[in-house]
Amino acid sequence: MDYLEITCMLAKNNDTPDLSEIVIALLSELGFDSFEETDDAVKAYTPDDDFDVERLLELIRERPELITSVDTRRIKHENWNQLWEANFPIADIAERLVVYAPFHADVPQREHKLCIMPQMSFGTGHHETTALMLELMLDLDVAGKKVIDMGCGTGILAIFAAKKNAAQVMAIDIDEWACRNAAENCQLNNTNDIEILHGDGKLLQGRSFDVVIANITRNILLADMAIYANCLTTNGMLQISGFLTSDFDDIVAQAEKNSLNLVKSLQKKNWMAALFQKR
Repeated sequence: MDYLEITCMLAKNNDTPDLSEIVIALLSELGFDSFEETDDAVKAYTPDDDFDVERLLELIRERPELITSVDTRRIKHENWNQLWEANFPIADIAERLVVYAPFHADVPQREHKLCIMPQMSFGTGHHETTALMLELMLDLDVAGKKVIDMGCGTGILAIFAAKKNAAQVMAIDIDEWACRNAAENCQLNNTNDIEILHGDGKLLQGRSFDVVIANITRNILLADMAIYANCLTTNGMLQISGFLTSDFDDIVAQAEKNSLNLVKSLQKKNWMAALFQKR
């Protein structure tokens, strides 16, 4: 499977401090799952088969104050790992957790370590949302509990839950390639008991979990909040990210409608993560 790289040039006359984060959030809604930021542009990546050029053109037409132009480039499957290795430093989360790849040397000693080969999936600890989720999970009690990771990507959050002694861990992603990548990363981390399923929130029907983890996008979080709440045990925990600070009030309001109380939130740049408990 080849990948598509697009480079969105940001509007120079727009001094919004979170301009690149807004563009990333919008692109993620179109299916882009990996991003790079520069001073004047955002690069985004998506499987070539999933690319919908009309939706991208519609976004540019509707939001000219954000994006002035877009360049595209196709990346052959065999070149993807080389691209990632050149742009994939070790991630250090709160000086307690280190995320590294098999090709890294001199990995620092930390309380927790995760070995992640990104391949073509989202979730390496470098994007603010994943870093925030990992930081929240550092103090989240999952030992002996049933955990579900929605939109698992590389499987990084599910793997961390398993390493923190969760009794049972399931991981779900709508992208078949992400499921394969998550399985590979489970092997790298000796967490082969994680059950990985290809699908979406519909797979949660009739299931019960003590902890639900979801690092997806704002729209999916809002649409599936009731699904997450319904499968949670009483006093169960929902930890989510993938939304901007400007979306926080909407996220909290939707959570409260579904009997979920805010426990804690974290912010990094203009991205947020939040932890809720079912009452």
